[in-house]
Order: sequence, then C-alpha cells, then structure tokens
Amino acid sequence: MTQSLRVVIATPLSDENVALLRRLEPRLDVRHEPELMAPATADWMVRLDRDPALQSRYEEYLDGGEAFFGVPDQSGTALRAAIERNPELRWVHTIPAGGGAQVKAAKLDDAALERVAFTTSAGVHAQPLAEFALFGVLAGTKQLGRLRVAQIRHEWAGRQPMGLNAETRVAVVGLGAIGRRTAELLSGLGMTVIGVHRREVDAPGVSRIEPVENLGAVLGEVDAVVLALPGTEQTAGMLSRSALEAAKPGITVVNVGRGTTVDEPALIELLQSGHVGSAVLDVTATEPLPASSPLWDLPNVVIAPHTAAISEHEPRLITELFAENARRLLDGEPQLNVVNTHEFY
Repeated sequence: MTQSLRVVIATPLSDENVALLRRLEPRLDVRHEPELMAPATADWMVRLDRDPALQSRYEEYLDGGEAFFGVPDQSGTALRAAIERNPELRWVHTIPAGGGAQVKAAKLDDAALERVAFTTSAGVHAQPLAEFALFGVLAGTKQLGRLRVAQIRHEWAGRQPMGLNAETRVAVVGLGAIGRRTAELLSGLGMTVIGVHRREVDAPGVSRIEPVENLGAVLGEVDAVVLALPGTEQTAGMLSRSALEAAKPGITVVNVGRGTTVDEPALIELLQSGHVGSAVLDVTATEPLPASSPLWDLPNVVIAPHTAAISEHEPRLITELFAENARRLLDGEPQLNVVNTHEFY
C-alpha cells in the first residue's frame, strides 16, 4: 500500500475532469499545466506548435510524474524519452483502448517494460463502437449504398426486398469489451451472432464461438462480419483475401478495430466485383485515408475518419477509470486493462 502518487496529466484534459480525478482519489498529487498542451476536447488533440522553450518546459513537467494520465503527445517516441529521463515513473495510462500499440511504438527495453506498468482505456469505448458496428450491419442489410446512389441521381429506384434482422447472421471477430457489447446489441435486434475468438469467453448474445482458424468457414455462412480486433502481429491481415473469397456473396464488412487487420487491396477488389456487398469502415490501413484510395469513391462503402469511439462522455469515463486504477495501485490491488507487453494489446 502506498500513501500517495504524483500524477502528471500528460494529455489534454479539462479542468472539470482534473477536479473529478482529485475528488475520486484524494491521495493523488495531480499536476496539471494545460497551457503546455492542446485544448481539451473529446478527440485528444496533440499540440504541434511548441517552440524549443515550451517543449523544454513540457519535458520538465513530465519528469515530475510517478504516473502519467495519457501518453505524452500520443507518441511512442515521446513516451520512450520520458521514461528514459524519469526513473521514478511507474505507471502510464493510455487513452486509446488499443494503447498497447503506443507502448510497442516506444520500443522500450526489458528493464523499462518491467519497471513501468501500462494500462489502457479498454471498455470505455465499447458502447459507441458497438453502436457504430450496429449501424454498419444495418447499412448493409437495409442497402444504404443503393439508396444513397439512387437519391443522389434523383431516381425512384425499383423496389427490392431488404434483409430482415431475424434472418441475419453476423460474425463478430474479437470478443473483447467492444465485440461482446456489439454481440449484445445485434442479438437484441433478433440477429444470430457467431463469435470468432482465440479462446472461449462469456459473451451474452453469441450463439457459439469458433476459433480464429475457422474464420473462412464462418464467413461462408454469415451475412455480415464485424471486426473488433486490436492491431497486433497476430491480427495483421486476419481478414485475408482467402477469407474474403470464402465469404458468402454480398457480405457486409464492418471494421471498428484496426485497419491493419484487413487485406485492404483484396477488400477493394472484392467490393468492386460485388462479392463483398458493402463495407462500413471506421478504420483503414493507412490513416488518414489517402485521397487516392478507391475506397472513397465506391458507392457501397461508408468511411468514418476513426471517430466512431468519440463521445462527449469519453473524457469523464476515462478519468473515472484512471481513478479506479490509481486506487488499485495505491492499495496494492491488480490494475484493470494491463497491457500485455509481449503481444502489446
């Protein structure tokens, strides 16, 4: 058990949420200098205009922390530098649910990974991302792309049957907090949900769970697939060309995980051919999505600029999660959402 903990707010956070953090865990010595960072908004902007003097102030500010709320400048390079400068740093909480990628990008040695604990905001984003996934599946079953094209052309298009929720089968790949919540929402509307995960988990609303090795076979029997995967070496390209080619013709692909989990050239080709009926993507392999990407112009694609997780409540929820993890650290209890520093998720 520890008496206190010096916390540096290393990423933009409102005064209101800083005050909330102090109320929730009075044992924290919270240091907050908002003038060193970008304005506090729900999309966690990074300040890019510090002159050398202000950058030096920011680094000195970071050096006073035993814990960081957020990765400095959301940068692996800045994180590594801060850890190297500050031997007293013992815990870093990342803002993204997939914050393990930031830790991996820091390229820390074993000693640093042993000394500093890393946690993520996993779970906070489950509801908004699950809602976006639900929107994506419905966009496919209710033919949003066809309707939008006809509307733009001012055409009263021919009447065609639409999919029914009760007859729709969906594969949810990745049954973490986001995937499990997605399965609950989909099943709540009468859809049949098949989970694809590397181990058995308790996932309400899922009819059965298949191993990752069976992804192609599962895609052959479903009308839509939702990817809710972290970006790791193990998940890279999981939705491969062979898996997509094995999919049921006209399948809807929804990605609320990471763009690296999809063979994007294969997805584009199969969208163009019609084998994949539609795609609703919050993430892409390269972000921002290059203006030259064919995805922009495909009528059966919806692109969101990696914003599906953002809500006005997100900073408060992450603050509450940080406070609980701080309490656990101070009381000698296991923390939540600890990053696996072998697979970095």
